[in-house]
Amino acid sequence: MIFRMKVPRPKAVKKRSKQKPPKGYDSWFEYELHQRQLRACKCHTETVEYTQVKTYHPDFIYRDNRVKGGWTVFIEAKGRFRDRGEARKYIDVKQGLDKNEELVFIFWNAQTPMPGARKRVDGTRLTHGDWAVLNGFRYFTEDTIPASWGIK
Repeated sequence: MIFRMKVPRPKAVKKRSKQKPPKGYDSWFEYELHQRQLRACKCHTETVEYTQVKTYHPDFIYRDNRVKGGWTVFIEAKGRFRDRGEARKYIDVKQGLDKNEELVFIFWNAQTPMPGARKRVDGTRLTHGDWAVLNGFRYFTEDTIPASWGIK
């Protein structure tokens, strides 16, 4: 035997216009919650910092023990960045490195435009090489790789 409970239907919500929600609210839902059930709460008054712990697997690693304390170079071989998020990942990786570690790029073509790069006034676009310099990375191409990296 199956029993079916009658669940009361929610009251019809009056249709909202396509206008933006009032200032200080991200959505009409947020506004209505604050006006009804959450009147005693403050809305958007504080910020909370957070970090995401992730792992990164470099394409190559070069260790130079001739330098006091050692020097580690994480090498990323890049044909191109697929999107801005991928490029952002490397900025985050760089921030997590120790002072004796460095992340460098070997670009297939450093002149490849960054994804979503708009034309500048001079008609050029931000390239992978430009992005690396702007964000404090050293970069190389196949022809400019330091010879010491290939010596065992």
